[in-house]
Amino acid sequence: MHYVYYIKWSRLNNGDSHLLDRMQSDTMRIPEKKKIFLVGFILVLVVLFFAFNLDQYMRLSFLKESREAFRALYAQHTVLVLGGFFLIYVGVTALSLPGAAVMTLAAGALFGFWTGLVLTSFASTMGGTLACIVARYLFRDWAREKLGSWLDRIDSGIRREGSFYLLTLRLIPVVPFFLINLGMALTSMRMVTFYWISQVGMLPGTAVYINAGKQLGEISSTSDIFSADLILSFVILGIFPLAVKKTVNLIRTKLGKGALTPEGEPGDDSKDSAA
Repeated sequence: MHYVYYIKWSRLNNGDSHLLDRMQSDTMRIPEKKKIFLVGFILVLVVLFFAFNLDQYMRLSFLKESREAFRALYAQHTVLVLGGFFLIYVGVTALSLPGAAVMTLAAGALFGFWTGLVLTSFASTMGGTLACIVARYLFRDWAREKLGSWLDRIDSGIRREGSFYLLTLRLIPVVPFFLINLGMALTSMRMVTFYWISQVGMLPGTAVYINAGKQLGEISSTSDIFSADLILSFVILGIFPLAVKKTVNLIRTKLGKGALTPEGEPGDDSKDSAA
């Protein structure tokens, strides 16, 4: 074995550039194979999700029908149910599958406010971070090659706005969850920063959904639909994005960064002030 390595090293020293090119190409092909395998694995999971019609368990109708049975199971196997729910939630958010919003409502209805809040807050953040890591590993190099100048502008926005940029996106649910994960994957933001800002930024919205789910779980008759607590929960759910946006715009104006556009991007004032 040492003799073989010696021959290779000698040939390299003697100017055998073909051997060097072949060794470099071999090392470059290995990561590409891993990427192809990872993409295939993700596609298989997504196909199985829809092939077995698992999205039917992510609907409010299923939640209402199976609530009592699930509560009984939860009472008998508390840790197992919590752990299973957590892993499923992480998987759903990591794969950007439909149903995360319904699962958040379900957590409030089945586990109560505080347990549901802690469970879904950490699960959604971990799932989003995993999605960001995978997207960065798979697409960042390709995106840098194809969209270099555009990504440079995004990176400059991240550097200019700092952590507040991502916090704004997380607080105001204008941009879909999976698009934020994908977009940030293409930037140079550290994953530790991405995680803790997402944890903090998504917490208020998660709390609103959990509270709404808790109120849904307490409906036992048609008269309960018009309860004050339930109506208040859905009023908060409706006005929360607008209230947060107004607050964020007020803070940004005070800091001289300019208000946000309807798409959730910094307005012209922020660009002018940055210049």
